[in-house]
Amino acid sequence: MKIRLAVLAVAGALSILASPLAANAQVSVNINVPGLVMAAPPPPRYEPLPPPRGGFVWVPGRWAWDGRAYAWHQGGWQRERAGYVYAPGRWTEDRGGWRWAEGDWRQREAYREARHEREREREWNDRDDHRRHDRDHGRGHDHGDRGDRGDRGRDFCPPGQAKKGNC
Repeated sequence: MKIRLAVLAVAGALSILASPLAANAQVSVNINVPGLVMAAPPPPRYEPLPPPRGGFVWVPGRWAWDGRAYAWHQGGWQRERAGYVYAPGRWTEDRGGWRWAEGDWRQREAYREARHEREREREWNDRDDHRRHDRDHGRGHDHGDRGDRGDRGRDFCPPGQAKKGNC
């Protein structure tokens, strides 16, 4: 009888001591999205541009993810395609990680138009950031009825936004 009481007392003491440990248990779920790298790529390395080579286009080097770490892949030559321009690959942020977009060949005119559109949108966004900064920090100044819109009026739509349905 004394042995049973001693065993029950020890079991009770152990259960009381183990209860705070169980309360600290954690569950971790890691969802692996294919092609998404959670570590940001290092800045690109400087590679001296080799002298031009007739009929070829230089493709710059890049950081490539091998599943554990980034490894540098040196640039190289690709055969030129008539009427096309090479758009180099790039790392882009996506869903809290980084994704590699391969370089590809684009028709020369379409590439120029896309580049021009990106530049216009970047300029627009830069102006918008300055206006927002002025609006947020310019309280107490008389901006008139038009606010910070200047001479553009209400019918102005930034470049590329009408196609997206934002105006």
